[in-house]
Amino acid sequence: MPISRNPQPRGWTSADAATPPPKGSHIDLIQQSHERCTALGLTRIERPDYSPLLRSDLNVAKERNQRLFTHAAPVMEMLFEQIVDTESMIVLTDAQGTILHAVGDNDFLDRAGKVALSAGVNWAEQSKGTNAIGTALFEERPTLVHADEHFMHANHFLTCSAAPIFDPRGNMLGVLDVSGDQRSYHQHTMGLVRMSARMIENQWLSDDYSNRLRLHFHSRAEFIGTLLEGIIVVGADGKILGANRSALDQLAMTGISLRGHTLTTLFGTTVAAVHDHSRMPLPVPMKLSLPNGLQFHASARFDWGSRRVFGALPEGFDDKARRDEPRSDAAPGDAAASTRTPQPPSGLQFLQTGDAQIEAVVQKVRRVINRDIPLLILGETGTGKELLARAVHQESNRAKQPFVAVNCASIPESLIEAELFGYEEGAFTGAKRKGAVGRIVQANGGTLFLDEIGDMPLALQARLLRVLQERVVTPLGSHKHIGVDIAVIGATHRNLREMIERQQFREDLYYRLNGLVLKMPALRERSDLVVVARRILQGECPQGKPPEISAAVMDLLARYQWPGNIRQLANVLRTAAVMACGEGQITEAHLSDDFLEDARKLPPRSSVLQPAAVPAPVPAPVHVAPPTVMVPASVAPEPAPSAAPPANRTLEEVEIDMIRAALDAAGGNISEASKRLGISRNTIYRKLRWNKAA
Repeated sequence: MPISRNPQPRGWTSADAATPPPKGSHIDLIQQSHERCTALGLTRIERPDYSPLLRSDLNVAKERNQRLFTHAAPVMEMLFEQIVDTESMIVLTDAQGTILHAVGDNDFLDRAGKVALSAGVNWAEQSKGTNAIGTALFEERPTLVHADEHFMHANHFLTCSAAPIFDPRGNMLGVLDVSGDQRSYHQHTMGLVRMSARMIENQWLSDDYSNRLRLHFHSRAEFIGTLLEGIIVVGADGKILGANRSALDQLAMTGISLRGHTLTTLFGTTVAAVHDHSRMPLPVPMKLSLPNGLQFHASARFDWGSRRVFGALPEGFDDKARRDEPRSDAAPGDAAASTRTPQPPSGLQFLQTGDAQIEAVVQKVRRVINRDIPLLILGETGTGKELLARAVHQESNRAKQPFVAVNCASIPESLIEAELFGYEEGAFTGAKRKGAVGRIVQANGGTLFLDEIGDMPLALQARLLRVLQERVVTPLGSHKHIGVDIAVIGATHRNLREMIERQQFREDLYYRLNGLVLKMPALRERSDLVVVARRILQGECPQGKPPEISAAVMDLLARYQWPGNIRQLANVLRTAAVMACGEGQITEAHLSDDFLEDARKLPPRSSVLQPAAVPAPVPAPVHVAPPTVMVPASVAPEPAPSAAPPANRTLEEVEIDMIRAALDAAGGNISEASKRLGISRNTIYRKLRWNKAA
């Protein structure tokens, strides 16, 4: 039956919002769908088979799509609040058109049930003819089917607006639909459905790539953070991994063509440049341009801590290293073995780079893994404390469960309690609707890493101690108790013993955390600088051969004191690798001027270039000792300019002196000093403040 091409549908007037005005492309879409239905042998008056899936099959379908339901359910509830009392319902289907979940007005749910618009029933075109769900699945675009546009007469009382839901790689996940009485049609319904589908897609994207760089962009800066923003996901090598639909619309590209780009070919920038921009105090959105001159404002979001890294080594490098190694367990001529993907080396193996101190730490850890002994990791900022914690998690029986890292210094004191323990709806002003699960509960079954535990407020330390003792969490504003099974690893750059004496840290919590104390050495104390530098460069160039480091540059690296440790070394080498792009060697010309100026002032330290021998593992039992008490800077005498070398002074003194020297060289400019040192402004403030307090 052909579709009328009259300027307005029957009975429509300009004052009537109950019937949508037709458009040429829409009429063509409905006409083509009707032709498909006729070709399938469907009839408009015959009552179709409305048999739903068996309960067991429906349960299987729901389990298969549990993640889709998890993301969609809260969005559906929010959408329902917008259309309540409009004789409507909201429907979620899988990628085959089977209804998984529905919410709506009770009276209309009863009416919809009479045409099998309910859970377990398939609404693909081949089953129900032209309808918004089935036609949206076929067309892979938002679709409105109103009144007699439905192929089957039984569905003419409906008006339906549906939008497909895609994952970041463009795969169909399902369909979100609002169906109602055709007399209740409103032109804004389709807009609500499309925005809701995009909310689900954005949540899916963020969930898929929580540990990747995500660029949120729009041509107008004020739209960043709204549903209109585009989001692209970028790998550590700069490749585009995925995007939301708004990004594809703004860039006028398909998902396949976009994934053929890198950050450089698309926007003319690099991961390093984006990362450096984001480290600026109160960074404003970056300005990026396409090759055709179209400009965008962009804001970067990422959680670099959740990658498996060595300094700046991106996730996947350890996998590549193992793939390049020959398999010792493959028999000659075993084709299956030669093509089988080997398991990547464990994090602890990856940490072993030839330094005796690191080797001693690894050997201690191996003896206590899976023994339910809490670990406390000490070390300066940037020495790799979180890397060690992740390595322990990867090698433990909890490796397949979550690793949740909480930086106690980076979360505002007013929010850290809610962040850790979670909260119920309305627990405090600004709380999310439906509340939030705390980080401790998120780590259930896995490992909770409490970084900078020395910065946790005293009042909160008491609550944490109770959780560690009883393994039970009580969210803010709630009376319910949630049991948790977690391994706990703490880390700090501070001297907790001194903090206990100053009554700034609870002694009982300290003894609960320090089952085994491990000390991560500063980079200037390690003998594996060459290995660490090469691994960082290999991580920056995962798809090609990394540049070599010239002897002159390696001498400068060896002279430097590295107050920012591996993190600072990674920043220096990342910039140098970008500067040396296309060249086979990093020379002094590729280093930043401020680093060159500082490094050339220091005497040679050629001994750093000679890796120390790794001692054989000692089979003796582990002695779990409390952390060494470090002498505060205020107690030690101030050294003269020609005083003894750093080996005769505490690490804290060396670190503070380096910060003061950088500040002097920068004329007291904190921002400039932080750039030279490769550490944040907050770290400089904190270290100088605590040194003064000591």
